[in-house]
Formats: sequence, structure tokens, C-alpha cells
Amino acid sequence: MSDLLIARSLFGTTMGFHIIFATIGVGLPFMMLMAELRYQKTKDIEYVVMAKRWTKAFAVLLGVGIPTGTIAGTQLSLLWPGFMEVIGKVMALPFQIEIYAFFIEALFMSIYVYAAERIAPWMRIASLVFVAIGALSSAVLITNVHAFEGTPTGFRIVNGKITDVDPWAAFFNPSFFVTAGHVSLSAYMTGAFIVTTVSAYKMLKAESGTRIYRFHQKALMLSLVIGGIFSLLTALNGHESAQYLHKYQPEKLAAAEGLFETQSYAPLTIGGYTDKETETVKWGIEIPWALSFLSANRFDTVVKGLHEFPEEEWPPLFVHTLFNGMVGVGSLLILISFLGLLLKKFFKRDRFPAWLMWLYVASGPLAILGIEFGWIFACTGRQPWTIYRTLSTKDSVTTAANLGILFILFAIVYLILALAVLFVLRYYFKKNTVMDDLNRAEQKGVPLFSSNS
Repeated sequence: MSDLLIARSLFGTTMGFHIIFATIGVGLPFMMLMAELRYQKTKDIEYVVMAKRWTKAFAVLLGVGIPTGTIAGTQLSLLWPGFMEVIGKVMALPFQIEIYAFFIEALFMSIYVYAAERIAPWMRIASLVFVAIGALSSAVLITNVHAFEGTPTGFRIVNGKITDVDPWAAFFNPSFFVTAGHVSLSAYMTGAFIVTTVSAYKMLKAESGTRIYRFHQKALMLSLVIGGIFSLLTALNGHESAQYLHKYQPEKLAAAEGLFETQSYAPLTIGGYTDKETETVKWGIEIPWALSFLSANRFDTVVKGLHEFPEEEWPPLFVHTLFNGMVGVGSLLILISFLGLLLKKFFKRDRFPAWLMWLYVASGPLAILGIEFGWIFACTGRQPWTIYRTLSTKDSVTTAANLGILFILFAIVYLILALAVLFVLRYYFKKNTVMDDLNRAEQKGVPLFSSNS
């Protein structure tokens, strides 16, 4: 492996690991807020117990998300000095504001955990609203740097020097709102389906009709409503993302669809893999005219093919597979969430078929896999550029060699962290069962949130 490939693999592994915790760290506070709102409306203590238990899980995940995010920031400086030189002069604003977003999240999280039973109901809700806002803001601000990489604005490079810097123009770059929307919606979707996974698994293990079964059934239905809504909204936002690619990164869109020749009435190709030799998508299913419509809401839209660009500027052609994986996962999640709601609300099914329950168990990991597909597609599809048509990846990487050992050591660290998270979560929730929390919630004078913190 070249030093460039090792550097990319090391940072990619770091981000691939961190994004799991970052995404759940945005989605789970929203689920906590929804459970708290349900409790305040219905006074059903089972919803407040859900919020409490999800809060504990969120605290553990946050404990890993913070150091992995710090590692990612350090690696940006060490592995990509050329990139950070531009970012430091043009796009430092999101990093500065993100500190305040994290402060808000941590402050109001502490209030909710340690003072929930001593403050008014509206204060409890307000606390979780600020936790959710802080978590979402952190994600959006950091992701905005990625948006800037795809649509860099707010500066000029004259004779190799950065001039005419406008930090707010760089901040509100053309893809800011599309990217922020996609990150937000997909994170809420993922948080909901993580709850779906746990709830479905616990329902399969519990005896039907018991209080434990009903508790997890309520959590399942809440997560399916939220997961269904946000998976659908994510798909609609994906349509807008395709239009942004058509306008600003046409070679990325062409690679995503394996389109080599520029054409109007361009087909959308589902499945298969891109064969460079024959310049076709093998085993793919074509939907006539669909790509042109997806690009600009017109069937006669001219979509640029890869031949419009020098071959050395083509993204890797396997991004077609990543794009299909992301879309496929999203489509499945929409289908199973609305299927469950249909069976429950219209057909009054109290129990779902076993095959559907196991799909729900798989939904959380599938949502995370979809996030990984999307993130890798977004970053790899921008290659060979770190900053699109401004700074190439090879020109932004460090000149340091012997990075292989660091790659191995960090991979080991991430493996240890992953096992530690699973162990801590399993240990805590095995020691503090749902029935323990339900019994504690029913006893007057016994604090629910501050217990076993």
C-alpha cells in the first residue's frame, strides 16, 4: 500500500468507527425527547422509563464518541496538513461554533439526568430539546466541512496563495442545506431503528402479553413511527442530493450510476456492478429516463457521462455499488416500518410474524450500514480531490512515511473500544432490568433518573 492509501485508510477507518457513535448520538436524544413528550401527555410511566434507559445508553455511547471524534480531529492535522492549511484559513468557523454546541448538549444532559425529578415538566422537555439541538448542531457543523469540500466557496487562490476569504460564504456553501438535511434526517432514522432492534429482540425473548412484552412493544411502535417518517424524509432529501450532484459534481453522479456517455432521457441503473472494460453496468436493471428526471425533474435533462471528464479525475467506479447499497437499505427500512404500522393500526395485529420481527432486529445494524455506505460514497466519490477541483488528495497528504503500524494500532484500539461498549451496555442493562426501573418509577420518593447513574 502506498503512504497515500494508508493515510486514507487510517482516516477512513477512524471516521467509519466514529460515525456510528456520532449518528446514534444525534438520533437517540430525539428518541428520548419523544418518549418524554409521550410521558407528559399520557402520564404512562413506561415512557419515562424508556427515556431514562435510553439516556443511560446515550451516556455510554457519548463516552466513546467524544474520544474518537478527538482522534479524528488530531488525524486531520497530522495526516492532511495541506487540507488543514486551507481549512484553517477559510473554514475554521464550524469547528469554533461546534465547541458551544457540545457545551449546550453536555450542560442540559446533566440537568435532565440529575435534576429531572426536581424540575417542572416543561423544564424536563426543554432540557431534552437543548440536548437534541446541541447534538444535531455538532453533527451539522462538522459535516459542513465535508459539504465545503464538495462545493468550496468563500475564497480564491491566486499564485498559490489564499485570498479574498469570506468565512460566512464558505460556511453557507451551496451544498450546506442539502448535506445538513441529509445528515439530520438519516441520524434520526438510525436512532429510531436502533431502538427498533433492541425492542424487537426483547419482544422475541419475552412471553407474549407480559408487562415486559408490552413495554417493548410500546417502544417498538414509537420507533417505527419515527423511523418510518424519517426514512421517508431521508429518501426525499436524497432526490434533492442527486440534483445537487448533477449541478455541482456531475462526474460523481455519473460514477454513481455507471453512466459513461452523456445523454438525455438517461436511465437509472439499479443493482449490478460497473465494468470499466465494457463501459456498462453488468447485471443492472435499467429504469428508462429515471436518472434524467432525478437530476432536474425533467425526462429530457442532459446528464453528463464520465467521458466528459479526464479519466484521471473519475471517481472509483465501485461507488455505484455503495450508492445502491445505501438506497437499498433505505428502501427496505421504509417498507418494513410502514408494514408494521399498517399491521398494527389497520389490521389490529398484536403480534407480528417472526420473519418481520427478525427484520426489525436487523433494522438497526442495517441503518448503520446504510450510513456507512453513504459516508464512504460521499467521500470516495469526491476523489481524486480533497477539496473539489481545488486541492487534490495527493497534494494534501502528509509526507511522513511508515504509517502502516499506526493503522494497525488504531484498528486494535477501535476493536477494544467496540468490545468495551458492548460489555458495559450489556452489564449495565443486565444489572438494571426493565422491571427494576418500572418498580422504582412506581415508588414515591425513589429517584428514577439519578439512581445507578
